[in-house]
Amino acid sequence: MKTQFNKYVYIALIILGIIYLKEKSIGQALIYLGIALAFDPFDTNQKFNDRPTWQKMVLIVNLAIVFGLIFIEIFNLFF
Repeated sequence: MKTQFNKYVYIALIILGIIYLKEKSIGQALIYLGIALAFDPFDTNQKFNDRPTWQKMVLIVNLAIVFGLIFIEIFNLFF
């Protein structure tokens, strides 16, 4: 896929995830933020280790939020 297309899809999914977080729909936000990671908005031909630090941080923060939402969903499931 073209990187330009990925940027728009990534941004759209992040916005949808934020909207669902504001509505307190954790499951839907988790789905959209998780799927957003599949659409890498940066140069996909470049290795992860060779990317600038800010690009790594964007993806790592997105992943950390997804893991946090998974933890919240599991915690709500049992309690």
